[in-house]
Amino acid sequence: MLNKIFIMGRLTRDPELRRTQTGTSVASFTLAVDRDFKDKTTGERTTDFIDVVAWRQTGEFVSRFFTKGRMAVVEGRLQMREWTDKEGNKRRSAEVVADNVYFGDSRRDGDGGGYSAPAYNAAPTADYSAPSGFSAPAEGSQFAELSGDDGELPF
Repeated sequence: MLNKIFIMGRLTRDPELRRTQTGTSVASFTLAVDRDFKDKTTGERTTDFIDVVAWRQTGEFVSRFFTKGRMAVVEGRLQMREWTDKEGNKRRSAEVVADNVYFGDSRRDGDGGGYSAPAYNAAPTADYSAPSGFSAPAEGSQFAELSGDDGELPF
């Protein structure tokens, strides 16, 4: 069986971090996720509001570095929960249980919070020079010229 889901959207509020009675961290938040298509009558995209739960270190990470309005990519599984409301009616709700949460924007795109990876200054061990047959790109150019091109397509 397979139950894998990926969603990308903006947090509708700051994550809420709680702890279970045994001390396990759990963060809850909601993502606003736009659908891929527009409504034919209005020409606007519909937005789904999807509840997400992140446990342990993932929950702590989300509560520390994500805030309302930040773009997040969530990888996880869909979980259905059945419960009884105050009137005794049986209810059912869906939520995503996050395995991993990634930044969907850069810190400067978001309006707060975020994580910047520390600089890594070790010298590279591999040789990243251009392979034979390539020359260095001209100043300001993004592309390198091929030398010895015979004009034939490789397919």
